[in-house]
Amino acid sequence: MSVLSFKSQRSIYQNLPRSERTGARLGKRLKMLTPRGLIALVLGPWLLASGCSNHATATLSPGADLSTIKSFYVVHQPKDTRQLQHLIRDRLLAEGYKATAGPESERSSQQVDSVVTYVDRWMWDITLYLLELTITLRDANNDFPLAVGNSYHTSLTRLSPEEMVNEVITNILNAGKQTTKTGPQ
Repeated sequence: MSVLSFKSQRSIYQNLPRSERTGARLGKRLKMLTPRGLIALVLGPWLLASGCSNHATATLSPGADLSTIKSFYVVHQPKDTRQLQHLIRDRLLAEGYKATAGPESERSSQQVDSVVTYVDRWMWDITLYLLELTITLRDANNDFPLAVGNSYHTSLTRLSPEEMVNEVITNILNAGKQTTKTGPQ
């Protein structure tokens, strides 16, 4: 393998058409990347994009009719120290429903159409924030899930707990209204 001097490499480069010069320059730069640099080049954009990840969904069980539900009991999760059950109850009250909240032990004494359960996941990123919230509306008689709503927001798109509760409840109720208008899917 012969070694070309800098001047001869430069003259070869200058004689290339402009479109090939850019590629040659990029090829040279890629050859100079260390394995760590190459990994950063490949994974960097993916990691940045995943930091902005968010989604909000609502799914109704086949045949579920939310228009018949007028009252709710929101079950407090024992590990929840942030009292999300009150935020969920308040949101349902604001929508015009009858809603109460309390521990699982008082659930059987409540005369309601639906029982609401939730799962909250918190994450630390300089401050503690609600990463994911899943709310399930259940039939009060047999505990069958009628509707499930989920909200997931990473650090860069984080919402307050109130906003996440609003997002999930709104999506569930809108899915119920669409099903009522078009009939069961």
